[in-house]
Parts: sequence; C-alpha cells; structure tokens
Amino acid sequence: MNLISSKETGVGVSIIVPLFNERENLRPLWVKIREVMDSLGKRYEVIFVDDGSTDGSFQVLERLHTENEHVKVIQFRKNHGKSAALAIGFEQACGDAIVTMDADLQDDPAEIPNLLSKLQEGYDLVSGWKFKRHDPISKTIPSRLFNKITALISGIKIHDFNCGLKVYRHEVTRSIRVYGELHRYVPVLAHWKGFKIGEIKVKHHPRLHGKSKFGLSRFINGFLDLLTVTFLTKYIRRPLHLFGLLGLVLFLSGLVINLYLTYLWLHKVGIGRRPLLFLGILLVMVGVQFILMGLIGEMVASQSRDKDVYSIRKMLT
Repeated sequence: MNLISSKETGVGVSIIVPLFNERENLRPLWVKIREVMDSLGKRYEVIFVDDGSTDGSFQVLERLHTENEHVKVIQFRKNHGKSAALAIGFEQACGDAIVTMDADLQDDPAEIPNLLSKLQEGYDLVSGWKFKRHDPISKTIPSRLFNKITALISGIKIHDFNCGLKVYRHEVTRSIRVYGELHRYVPVLAHWKGFKIGEIKVKHHPRLHGKSKFGLSRFINGFLDLLTVTFLTKYIRRPLHLFGLLGLVLFLSGLVINLYLTYLWLHKVGIGRRPLLFLGILLVMVGVQFILMGLIGEMVASQSRDKDVYSIRKMLT
C-alpha cells in the first residue's frame, strides 16, 4: 500500500540531476542551482547521479560534495541509463517536492520557483515544456511527432513528455516504478495512478559543452516503450480487452472471407487454389490464438488482483 509518509525530513526540495560525461557543466550548474535555492530560503538537497561517467565527472562531484553540505552524489559502476538514475534518485530523495533536471545546462535552474509555484495550484506533477527549443532539427521534428502520438494514445494534454525539467510531489515518486527507458513516460505512469498532471513553458538553452548522449535509436526505443506503457497502464489488469479485441477482429475478418468462398464453392466456383482461401484460414487461426492469449492473460492477472494496486491520497482512521 502506497501511503503518504508523515515523517518530517527537514528537506523541502530535492533536486535530482542524472548525468553521463558532463564534467564541464557540473560546477556551473551547481552554482546556478545554489543561487536559485538560496534565494527561495527553502531547505534543499541536490542529488547528482553519475551514470558511469568516464570523463572525470565523478571527481568534480566529489569536490562539490566536500565543499557543500547540500550536495549528495551517487555513482554507478557502469552506464545503466537515465531511468535507473532517476529511480535511485527518487529512492534517496527526502524532499516534499522533488525536481528533476538534466546536467547539460540546457535546463534552466531559474525555472524551479515557477515549477514549485505551479505545483501549489493542486497538481501532483508539473512538467516543463521547452517552448523555444535550441536543438538541431534532427531532434526537434522526431520529438514533436513522438509527443503528439504519446498525447493521443495516453490522453494527457501536454506538449513535452520528455522534458528533463519536472517537479513531483513526494508521493508521486513513491508510487511509480521507472525502469528500462520509461523515464520518457513518467507523466503517463503518474496519470494512470490518478495523479494530476500540469505543464508550464520553460526556458531552454543551447548546449555549450559536451554532446548529446541520445541518437536516433532513442525514438525507435521510445515508440516501443510507448507500447509497453500503454499495455501496463490500460490493459495489465484486463489483457483480454486488448488481445481479445485484436483476435475478434482477425477472426471475424477470416470468417467473412471463408463464408464468401463457401458461397462461391456452393455455386460451383473453384476455390482450392485461391490465395484468399489461405488468408481466410490464417486469419481465423491467428484470431483464435489471440483470444486464447487474452484468456490466459486473464488467468494470470486474476492471481494478482487480490493485491493492492491503488494509489491512496489520504486515509483517515
């Protein structure tokens, strides 16, 4: 059962910064974060998660940690990906509000107060929207396509699912599991749990040092992950609704074809060598298999339905 903890941590805001080979950006980023957070007057912590950097990033982080009590550092032995970095950051964060941002200086720490202010309007997760994005067209056009498809399938009306600059209430990060490459779909996972999602426009800066760690493959993987998230959020408790629907469509299509061929056969028209006959038989067989797959999925899902999967906002006892 996921309940909101009433334990006082003394930390108002946790800022999680996943990074991989960003040595030149780390100290300037920390300086900007410190200036913003000191001006807010809130207790805060900054958790840098070094995702197996090989350029000396960890040595910079060690010095920052020695110099500043607000800085915490987690180092992976090898590169595990952004989702793993966020997951361990969520696990270690103590703040009532949790901010995530990238380490490449393209996300502006000056937006943190705006995100926190929006959160106070009753949202559980507020995502940044890079309205004027300073990236090459090879990234912006696929990203727009990705965002439009994700919004259409998920039903969440935000413009930038993959913006690294987000703020969460603590209970959100305790209620969702981020693994693989599902960091792109945190708003979708949170929405499925019943949390309220908001969005604000944020500044986005050109990259000054280093290079992007994401290539074309991330969009291919992203769409595959979208299928995963759609299944996990909409059909994990009712697999027959997905596989059964697909199976029913295929089965009925094959049945119509076979009935048509039967009509021709009854009227003395040869059908033995028609490719349509094999298509009809194939569709019927595949349709039955999909329906059976859905039924097996229902049997498996029924074994876990007695477990609590609900996200509880409050409990008065």
